[in-house]
Amino acid sequence: MRTAKIVSLAMVAVMLLGVWASAAFAKNEDKKVQESADVLARIMKIPEKGIPPVLLRDAKAIAIIPGVIKGAFVVGGRHGTGVLSVRNPDNSWSDPVFVSITGGSVGWQVGATSTDLILVFKEVKDVERLLQGKFTLGADAAVAAGPVGRKASAATDVILQTGILSYSRSRGLFAGVSLEGAALLVDDDANHAYYGKSDLTAKDILAGRGLKKAPATVNLQKALTKYSDMK
Repeated sequence: MRTAKIVSLAMVAVMLLGVWASAAFAKNEDKKVQESADVLARIMKIPEKGIPPVLLRDAKAIAIIPGVIKGAFVVGGRHGTGVLSVRNPDNSWSDPVFVSITGGSVGWQVGATSTDLILVFKEVKDVERLLQGKFTLGADAAVAAGPVGRKASAATDVILQTGILSYSRSRGLFAGVSLEGAALLVDDDANHAYYGKSDLTAKDILAGRGLKKAPATVNLQKALTKYSDMK
């Protein structure tokens, strides 16, 4: 009798711990979505030094990965996590899908400890490849540092020949980044925690079946709409 009671209490404790852990995880992901919106706003704050509006207007998807820690892009090291939002047929932006990045190499600003990354996807096919599984930058899609400034041309050879344009800022400055060989993939655990559904896929989220519409999601979509609609 006593043993059964102890077992029951242990099971309840495990269940409560699981609920607490899920809630804590979801809270962390909520913060990550808001940080992503903030990163985009900071980069676009000074038009002459931000992502050219024409590139955001034509983008098929945008990935934002805040605060990648120095040393993350090494085998066995920490990896950066962020979100991906895809352009809908009506020109709005989808709910965020969580992604992670690891590998590649980074040229850091002197004294920098972290950098914010933004990836601008120009082709739908590259987004579809990412959703199918592990996606390697430079192998599955060409990636290059994008131009900055309101007047930057979208017709340069680098832009025309590149599927994904990368932007990174560290300590308020654009940092040199090489993402060749970096792996970008969907973070299913983060998606399940944020949306509270263990059977949810990235395609479900992009189709609007994630259901949850947290304030951070709304803020991110507003930021994406604001800066992709700039003239």
